[in-house]
Amino acid sequence: MTQIVIDHNPSEEKLKSLGVTSWSIWDCAPSKFPLDFGMTESAYVLEGEFNVTPEGGEKVVIKAGDFVVFPKGMKSQWEVTKQLKKHYKHS
Repeated sequence: MTQIVIDHNPSEEKLKSLGVTSWSIWDCAPSKFPLDFGMTESAYVLEGEFNVTPEGGEKVVIKAGDFVVFPKGMKSQWEVTKQLKKHYKHS
């Protein structure tokens, strides 16, 4: 199974080289919902906290300041526990 990849403390250089500040922004109030990834998503969490449980996997906690990559084809359940705001890019 392809895993969620998390960098809990990405360097400013990494974020700048990826052009994160030019990516779209998505925000979400606390809620629970299923989310299936039809493409790979890279995201940098600006605010908030959420849990992602991949189908057949363990819950992953993602917080403000984390850079995360969700693999194409992953089916998951999300629980946004604190108002979420993130930059994201699909590839």
